[in-house]
Amino acid sequence: MTARAYSRATSCVAGTPLPFVVTGAATVVVTDAITGLVMCRDTVDGPTWTLPVPGSWPSSLYRATFAAPGARPDIDGAGDDEAWFVVRPAVARAPILVSVPFSTWQAYNRAGVPGEGLYYAEEPTRAAAVTFDRPGGGPPPQRWEEPLLHWLRAARYPVEFCSNLDLHLDPGILDGHRMLIVCAHDEYWTWEQRDAVEGFVRRGGNLAVFGANTAWWQMRLEDGGRTMVCHRDATTDPMSTVDPGRVTVEWSSAPVDRPENAMTGVSFRRGAGAWGDGMAVIGREAFTARFADHWVFDGTGLSDGDKFGQGTLGYETDAADIVEVDGVPRATGRDGTPPSFAVLATADLRHWRRYGQGGAATMGVFDLGAGTVFTAATVNWGKGLHDPVVDRITRNVLDRFCAPAPATGWTVIGPPADLHALTACDGALYAVAVDGGLLTREACAQNLPWRRIGDTPGALCLASPREAAGTMRQGLWAITGAGRLTYRDPAADATLWTDMTAAPPGARCLALCDAGLFAAADDDTLWYLPALELGTGDWRPAGPAGGTVALATLGGRLYGITAAGRVVSRPPVPRPHPFTDVCDAAAGRALAAHAGRLVAAGPGTLLRHRVPPLS
Repeated sequence: MTARAYSRATSCVAGTPLPFVVTGAATVVVTDAITGLVMCRDTVDGPTWTLPVPGSWPSSLYRATFAAPGARPDIDGAGDDEAWFVVRPAVARAPILVSVPFSTWQAYNRAGVPGEGLYYAEEPTRAAAVTFDRPGGGPPPQRWEEPLLHWLRAARYPVEFCSNLDLHLDPGILDGHRMLIVCAHDEYWTWEQRDAVEGFVRRGGNLAVFGANTAWWQMRLEDGGRTMVCHRDATTDPMSTVDPGRVTVEWSSAPVDRPENAMTGVSFRRGAGAWGDGMAVIGREAFTARFADHWVFDGTGLSDGDKFGQGTLGYETDAADIVEVDGVPRATGRDGTPPSFAVLATADLRHWRRYGQGGAATMGVFDLGAGTVFTAATVNWGKGLHDPVVDRITRNVLDRFCAPAPATGWTVIGPPADLHALTACDGALYAVAVDGGLLTREACAQNLPWRRIGDTPGALCLASPREAAGTMRQGLWAITGAGRLTYRDPAADATLWTDMTAAPPGARCLALCDAGLFAAADDDTLWYLPALELGTGDWRPAGPAGGTVALATLGGRLYGITAAGRVVSRPPVPRPHPFTDVCDAAAGRALAAHAGRLVAAGPGTLLRHRVPPLS
């Protein structure tokens, strides 16, 4: 015989009691669901029972299993005789916070029962609101979240846990953590949850989504967080005439129009799903590496085109809208994916249409404010952690995201190329190859190849102004080996370089800033020419050049790379001023700046970018 029970909250703080509602008398066993340790045994004489949670209990996911008197609680079973909850720490100490998707578990509770389950799909008898104050609502039989939770403990990562409802009810719980993990199947989110998580990342936190179908439905919480509302139809939701942004439909649908891609980079809209008997297919699929030079793949030994992670894909996946550019994937952003999104791996799952929904999977990473987001784009990621590549990728993400300092530094954005000059203009990077060719590619975080669009007249360096000023046009400027300053329109079909004026003697690099031109010469002199005097060639000394061999402009400052391999900076004033040390140059010998980031390259080196550190 079994007893039916539920907890009065999905989480509690260690050292505080947690009340339960129990049908009749019962015996109860409370276990740590991750370690399997039995934490408490007791007898219950309903209708209520209070668990005194000691302050010594670790933050974890717990399970209370109830049985009628004389019966043995089945701690390996599932059903109405169990109640799941999280114990949170009184004070956040671990860098990693793991969110447990209680709302999705509750959404599937009593699926198909008229008026009691949010499922199935479009059944007219499905409920529009369900309560947490009822038995059930534990993880589904597939236990999608369980493998990653076990792995985190076994790998000895310092983690603490919260209910995903806590992100709505107490968003301050994110403070004190360096990263949040959303795992497996976290399908239902409130507006407040999204605001909390996106705000956390923008302030410098990091988000790792080891899951998919994430934030597919908007829900609302009522009754102090004990009732979950999801009409899944704007025409039946009374909020449509009150606050259309809070209507409980897909996040990407009208009238909400807030695609989940903005938070995760991907969406189930372009993903794939295999259900029922079709779920057997999920063990057959694998990812294809598309950006193996990225830090996410460090230590994996993968090359672009290699397969990995067989068995991780399913039963639902997320994807971004992408196009192939010379054999490299690039997110278009048409579905709301942020422009900084870099595609790391893909899987073509169009053949899954015969099992449910055909689509794709897009593993990727992007910057959101001061933080970073990684998405594995599959519900089943945890079940592939036995694969050394999947294990290594997971560790790379965790190690970078929970490091004491923010995840800064140089990030690879392109393959090696033999370059000796670099600039950014009109949303594109331009470079001079060692053979004199003029190359270009989009200025983005994706590993796009360079395209040759012409030649340069012996250019030693390239520069472009942030904006046009006076006679200083928005385009490509170069100093040649013959000692001339030349100009070219940035259009790919432009072929002519126009001679503008003489360059300073021995000039080797150039930057355009504050309506003026700055050039560093071989004798370490920094020269200056006002844009309004461009035709005169009357350069004047502006002090030492700080040993720079490359110059660029970012945010109204001059940046340079020195012969010693350091990035240095100074204000763009036409008088002597010291350069200050900024950071290493990542083996770069050419420097550009675009959209708040420095970009560095050199002969045979990977193309990299970074936000300069705070001074």
